[in-house]
Amino acid sequence: MHNHDILIRLRYALDIKNKDMVEIFKLGDIEVTREEVMQMLTKPKDGFYDEYDEDDMDDECIKCNNTMLESFLNGLIIFKRGKQEPKPGQPVNPAPTAKIKESMNNILLKKMKIALTLTSEDMIDILEEAGVMITKGELSAILRKVGHRNYKECGDKFARNFLKGLALRYRG
Repeated sequence: MHNHDILIRLRYALDIKNKDMVEIFKLGDIEVTREEVMQMLTKPKDGFYDEYDEDDMDDECIKCNNTMLESFLNGLIIFKRGKQEPKPGQPVNPAPTAKIKESMNNILLKKMKIALTLTSEDMIDILEEAGVMITKGELSAILRKVGHRNYKECGDKFARNFLKGLALRYRG
């Protein structure tokens, strides 16, 4: 699933307004204007953007890369839960996990769990609302760090259904 899709679905599921999107990006240390947010939420005209580059994008589209999406998710955590003071010895700005070759879908689930203060049971319920049955062990594997022996990459279908379940829970 592309970052544009994730942003669009998250915005819809959580009913985030345009001015709040700008504020969330700012909380994630990325300065964007309202117009740039609207351009990020615009899909390419042909709808096919599996291997797209900046050159392939329409003039009205802005590519949302992994770093931007992760910054948005970090900003969403701060927006929902407030700024957390770092503990002694902890870095002020943690290194982006998107550079560690972790799937953006895994990062999405982890950060949404934190932002919305969801328990594993809540996440299982959200997925059940979208028609996906998952065990606590399978969810735990998706939420693990890359390199852990039980780590499992989260597929697009799974992430899409999680966002669908969020929309059903928060908008339905």
